[in-house]
Amino acid sequence: MKNKVEGLIIVEGQSDIDFLTSFIDGEFYKVNGSAINDDDIKYLLKRAVNTKLIILTDPDFPGIQIRNKINEKIPGCFNAYVRKEVSIKNHKVGVAESSKEEVLKGLENCKTFNTSFEKGNLVMGDLYELGLVGNERSKILRLKVCELLGIGFSNGKVLLNKINSLCIKLEELKEAIKDVNN
Repeated sequence: MKNKVEGLIIVEGQSDIDFLTSFIDGEFYKVNGSAINDDDIKYLLKRAVNTKLIILTDPDFPGIQIRNKINEKIPGCFNAYVRKEVSIKNHKVGVAESSKEEVLKGLENCKTFNTSFEKGNLVMGDLYELGLVGNERSKILRLKVCELLGIGFSNGKVLLNKINSLCIKLEELKEAIKDVNN
């Protein structure tokens, strides 16, 4: 039995749709890789009026660029992530190279970013203080924290933006760090 997903799942290409339709009952839209254009954005803007938009792009540079462009142009999109380290096959990185379990976990932990002016107020100094940037262990700690929060791996600057967009408080971030260190 396939898992039912409400909303329009935005992916990069046909191989993603072929893989996802093997275990998901839902509607899909492909942007043809990094070739996302104004017509795609116009169509998605119209669909966003009555439909939940779920962005599920590859965990690589082009996938992140596509995700960022859609989030920038269409407020309120849901973001599902698959982890890069478990989404590699035959030297390719992507959703189609992931596992059913990884995709379903990503869809279950969708995040929508706050595009209003009401954002969190953490600053880069907070990330330094917590060890998320600025030392040799920071990358590993960020990886674990991002995985726990379900927001996709990020460098320090992008992590700060994501945390503030999700209105994550300093106490919540400290708790996440405590959880990954245990």
